[in-house]
Amino acid sequence: MNIREIIPGILYAGVNDRVTDRFEALWPLPNGVSYNSYIVRGTEKNALIDTVEISTLTDYVRGIHDLIGDARIDYVVINHMEPDHSGSIPYILEEYMDAKIVGNKQTLGMVRGFYHIPDDRLMEIAEGTEIDLGGKTLRFHMTPMVHWPETMMTYVVEDRVLFSGDAFGTFGALNGGVIDSEMETGWYRDEMYRYYSNIVGKYGRFVEKAIAKLQGLEIDYICSTHGPVWHERISEVVDIYSRLAQYKSEPGVTIIYGTMYGNTAEVAEEIGRQLSARGVRNIKIHNASHDNLSDMINDAFRYEGIIVGSPTYSMHIFPPVEQFMIAMETREIKNKVLATFGSFTWASAAGAKLNEYAEKMKLTPVYSLVMKQSIDASVKEEICKLADSVVAALKC
Repeated sequence: MNIREIIPGILYAGVNDRVTDRFEALWPLPNGVSYNSYIVRGTEKNALIDTVEISTLTDYVRGIHDLIGDARIDYVVINHMEPDHSGSIPYILEEYMDAKIVGNKQTLGMVRGFYHIPDDRLMEIAEGTEIDLGGKTLRFHMTPMVHWPETMMTYVVEDRVLFSGDAFGTFGALNGGVIDSEMETGWYRDEMYRYYSNIVGKYGRFVEKAIAKLQGLEIDYICSTHGPVWHERISEVVDIYSRLAQYKSEPGVTIIYGTMYGNTAEVAEEIGRQLSARGVRNIKIHNASHDNLSDMINDAFRYEGIIVGSPTYSMHIFPPVEQFMIAMETREIKNKVLATFGSFTWASAAGAKLNEYAEKMKLTPVYSLVMKQSIDASVKEEICKLADSVVAALKC
């Protein structure tokens, strides 16, 4: 059995990266990441679907030769131009001198800009264009802003296989198998939430449009550029992406706080205790100075409630907390129950500035608490009111 054969004539040619610490130099990769590339073999021609990050080129080229020997590559289809997928293009064109790059107008503009490929090696396609490889027909569907303007998907008509680019992707390298039926994939669920919220989050409405467009296709396999090939769990994976694109949340509350000397942390912990006493079971508490922004964004997307607290720092929000608020604003977070709490010693500013971010995001806090210096009985009463307000809003 060839573990890299998805179905006859469609092969997995990707590579694992277990060395890179941070994706896009930002997001931690504790479980690595895969760069997925595929080969579609027709009776007359062969197509390579996407390439890989340049640091993995040697393993990639060796893998292609192991799969197809001396056979030609006639087309190199580029569904997404981000360099972790397009970085190997110049070297593949040197290896396969007759191959043409296939992409839409915006893709080819980026190919010229990034890699200076001459026009005689380029083939422009558009929505609905088809390429016949001999028994396997590639049809192209434009899905702009999922999550770059040139993104598209490639569909093999006869086999009902969709090459989806970054859509339906996930962090995490592949451990042995390629297709979801060959491996334990439960742990990819958490990595998928983190991948979507960190990378794709801002572009939910475009993801919704792409999913709506795909509803007319019969799909047996989804071949993303990161993570497993989805076969048995397609409906679950599409549902996760659909829910996230609509900012639909799971029950629970994420508490994000910053603290310099422990007073604001004490408020955060007490809020957590009061929420628990009121029946909230999924509570995630993050110290913004110590926890990774990737995990904070992930939990904020995943759970219905967000509570953010900060001490006043030079008449501003404590910088690690402001970084989180900028991330929320950038991703246009919505449909959330929000509460805020601020603290100060002699001049209050953080609480008001947190609410300014809320206004920018068109979220109205259900409660805003401001504490001077340290927690006391009156602050504890306010914490109870905050918890009551959040729980009431969550039940609406």
